[in-house]
Amino acid sequence: MHNTRLADIAKRTGYSINTVSHALRNKPDVSEKTKSHILQVAQEMGYIENVAASYLRSGKSKSIAIIVGDISNPHFAIMTKEMEACLRTYGYSAFVLNTDEDEELEKRAIMMSIAKNVDGIIMCPVQKTHDNIDFISNVHHIPCVLIGRRFEDRNLSYVICDDVNGGYVAAEHLLKCNHRNILFINAPSYVSSSRDREEGVKKAFEVYGIDPGLLKICGITLMNNAEEIMDLLKKNSDVTGILCFSDYIALRICHFLKALGKRVPEDVSIVGFDDIVSKFYLPLMLTSVTSSKTKMSVNAVNMLMDLINHPKEKPKQHVLATKLVERESTITLY
Repeated sequence: MHNTRLADIAKRTGYSINTVSHALRNKPDVSEKTKSHILQVAQEMGYIENVAASYLRSGKSKSIAIIVGDISNPHFAIMTKEMEACLRTYGYSAFVLNTDEDEELEKRAIMMSIAKNVDGIIMCPVQKTHDNIDFISNVHHIPCVLIGRRFEDRNLSYVICDDVNGGYVAAEHLLKCNHRNILFINAPSYVSSSRDREEGVKKAFEVYGIDPGLLKICGITLMNNAEEIMDLLKKNSDVTGILCFSDYIALRICHFLKALGKRVPEDVSIVGFDDIVSKFYLPLMLTSVTSSKTKMSVNAVNMLMDLINHPKEKPKQHVLATKLVERESTITLY
């Protein structure tokens, strides 16, 4: 059984192939009555537009690649859903590629996206080097918007949250709750948001007159295995408060603390980042730093559409406000 072609619809309706084509593309030279009839027949016949042919005609694939570090992280899942919904309003479709925070996998994802003739890329970059972002921007000149992270020495479009303030309010909360023996489980230092959050955390210690040198800092990736995380917690068994780079990490830490016989928040207070419990109701409702995931997603899509439709458009940068949402994973020490 062959795919329905324009010629098949033309034969069924009695209109020319050109008229059918214009009707299906909503061209103004076809009356609304004719368009309605042709669209109805096309639907009955199961017509599916030939994307390759459409690309050859318009030079646009109407598709976008969304490249993220870990799609199993609810933060990325929430944002991907938001971005897909926004892209649909522009008549675009999206496909999602996962990098596992690995630079080589990111390069493959970029090359696959280019091979599929995407009109643009939205990406949360790995950031170990500049190679992949330079490959997109300087070699292939594909419109690209970064989300969540930025390259300070590249003039690129991005949407991020105020990570410095996020780190500050997270640390401030534990300090106000009288915690002084604090562990900060951060992402690797090559990640821009990791550096910004650490700056904010240290600033809070200084403002409250506490030596930032007392802060224990450890950088891990989401791929760290259970044994490494357990060793980290055992080495820091005296801490009463833990700041985590993300809610995803925070929830894993809660699991391992329980395995060590420690209770959250009675023994250890936990603060996360991303506020995924605003979308998911979990057994433990985390105290977390929040920034609007919807705003970040919509801004990223709108920014990318501007770059696609106006190639000479200068890169733009949006920084979204952050605040702390206090819930049940933290308590005050007396």
